[in-house]
Amino acid sequence: MNKFFLAFSLIFAMSFVAVAQGSDDYNKNEVFVGFSHQNVGDLDSREGFNGVNASYVRNVTRYVGVKADFSAAFKKERFNVNVETTRSVYNFLGGVQIKDNASEKRLKPFAHALVGVGHNRNKISPANVTFSDTGFAGAFGGGLDIKINKRIDLRAIQVDYNPIYSNSRVDQNVRFGIGIVFK
Repeated sequence: MNKFFLAFSLIFAMSFVAVAQGSDDYNKNEVFVGFSHQNVGDLDSREGFNGVNASYVRNVTRYVGVKADFSAAFKKERFNVNVETTRSVYNFLGGVQIKDNASEKRLKPFAHALVGVGHNRNKISPANVTFSDTGFAGAFGGGLDIKINKRIDLRAIQVDYNPIYSNSRVDQNVRFGIGIVFK
């Protein structure tokens, strides 16, 4: 009876080790930091803004993750010797990412659907006049990550349709990004 109990206890304890090892077959967390270029405006007129994009994903399964995303893009223009405008677009978004997060995968295409808040700001100097508006925003798109090593991927491309609804109008923005993903 003691041998049976000992064998049963060993098998029971080993099952926890096996389950723990099986749970490492995909990456649980990822942090992305990179360059962002945004085409901002409506369909008739677009302007290029440059900035940063950062996101955090907590993968709840191998294929599905919950994502928080932040981006900021800026453009400065000088109209004459005295007048300068500084324009910026900020996105604070969250949603779902679909991606095969298997640890051994080299190429990892992904798609995401994010919603949240977009904020536009326009500052005119030297008058120090600022116009801003905030509204509903989204980012719908995806990209491709390429495994560099166990802890780092290269985000080779990310492309998002990024509408911002504010003041009874819709900016039909497009966001492009590249950077590094830390796992």
